[in-house]
Amino acid sequence: MKSMLFGLAFLLTASAVFAQDPPKSPRVTTNGENVSIAYGQPSKRGRVIFPDLEAYGKVWRAGANKSTDITFTKDARFGGKAVKAGTYALFIIPGEKEFTVILNSVPAQSGAFEYEKNKDKDVLHVKVPRQKTAQTVEKLTYSFPKGQWQFEWDDTKLSVPLTF
Repeated sequence: MKSMLFGLAFLLTASAVFAQDPPKSPRVTTNGENVSIAYGQPSKRGRVIFPDLEAYGKVWRAGANKSTDITFTKDARFGGKAVKAGTYALFIIPGEKEFTVILNSVPAQSGAFEYEKNKDKDVLHVKVPRQKTAQTVEKLTYSFPKGQWQFEWDDTKLSVPLTF
């Protein structure tokens, strides 16, 4: 009888674990040559992203959940500015016509609220013109086309020159 109850309890527990929904903003990693970026990937889900979900002029963690982290395996030039090899938290300040991309030397921050206590550890700020995407991008996407870092979400695209 004990074996049967144990088996039933195990079966119910295993069913509950496997029945859980996948996270709404899974952590994903995108790799490029000598660079990778790890971020929580939120979806648009019918929302207006800028400025409703992410306000203009306010620091954003550039993804969901904990900070977006970018790793350079070699020294680089990001937006024309020198960056040493290493891992950095990436933050963005959205604007109507221009966004500011920030690299901060403290990776794995809990979110933008932690940025305030670490902002003195910024490595660089790069101002980038806001471009419009050809079509709506449902999931926040980072990529590394030849010679650049790229951000796309909703109707917004950002590109920063990136060389090694």
